[in-house]
Amino acid sequence: MKSIEQCIQTIKAYSGPSIRLMEVCGTHTHSIFEHGIHDLLSPQISLISGPGCPVCVTPANYIDRAAEMALREGWTLCTFGDMMRVPGEQGSLLEAKARGGDVRIQYSPMDVLGWAEAEPNRTFVIAAVGFETTLPVYALLMEHLLDHGLKNVRLLTSLKAILPALHWICESDPAIDGFLGPGHVSAILGSAAYEPLCKKHHIPLAVAGFSFEQIVLAIHDLLMQVQADTCEAHNLYTNVISQEGNLRALQLVDKYFVHQTSNWRGLGEIEASGYVLKPEFECFDAGSQFVVNETPERNGCLCGQVIIGRISPADCPNFGTICTPASPQGPCMVSMEGTCGIWYANQA
Repeated sequence: MKSIEQCIQTIKAYSGPSIRLMEVCGTHTHSIFEHGIHDLLSPQISLISGPGCPVCVTPANYIDRAAEMALREGWTLCTFGDMMRVPGEQGSLLEAKARGGDVRIQYSPMDVLGWAEAEPNRTFVIAAVGFETTLPVYALLMEHLLDHGLKNVRLLTSLKAILPALHWICESDPAIDGFLGPGHVSAILGSAAYEPLCKKHHIPLAVAGFSFEQIVLAIHDLLMQVQADTCEAHNLYTNVISQEGNLRALQLVDKYFVHQTSNWRGLGEIEASGYVLKPEFECFDAGSQFVVNETPERNGCLCGQVIIGRISPADCPNFGTICTPASPQGPCMVSMEGTCGIWYANQA
């Protein structure tokens, strides 16, 4: 096995055809900037960001639906803090709170258990947003709601499955030459879950952690696979990720959730790319089915193009002008995993 120094030299010296590698996860994008990895790459190797930020792919009308519930008498909307400033079509959750809506910041979805027990006459709606990383937490929450007989909690779901989105990207943009696989999601799914993707689209994937060494090894692995014309899913994060994934978590998810077609902000509908509560648990759903097809972003926001790597944030005319972290026009400038926000913090 080559040393890190040897891998860096190989990556720097590459002079073959142009290669485009997509880091799926926003945490990888952050780490790539933090460690200055762009400076180590040959001019022939490009890193582009993917749709691995759950906040960024949440439809604008989902935000409006959540805000409407926060403004209902006797209702409370519970959400993580990074959702507060994401713009919907009618405004953000922060603006809904300013208009008198009851919006509470949760540090974990489990926080709602204490709130719901203390205020049994109030309806608590959880903005359930995320990928397979957070999905088991919502399944565990369902276990507790049923065990404690709590009937005043609802889930407004925008839960996404990453693999259908990667298939969609491969089918719509064959110019991508390899994937840097998401570390957090893969801890649940397992590395073997990507093998059908690699085989079907003849594209390599390397799952890695977030350290400098892990990312360099992954880029080197993908470069070697591209040059050898192989298309395998390699797990470079074996201390965290197994081949089969977290079976207990997956079983718990299967107990409460089922796949369905889902809308992705900026991408549109992708078949079997969402998770919703099974019909027998629909009494815990807050009307997720009313989140309808996406509409164009306001003010010409191009987040939908950024999160599939078709443009970089700097290619958007709004970037750094009318769209900044202080005045975001789209979700990619808001979330800690959002590509535009990461670029702005490192290049502005």
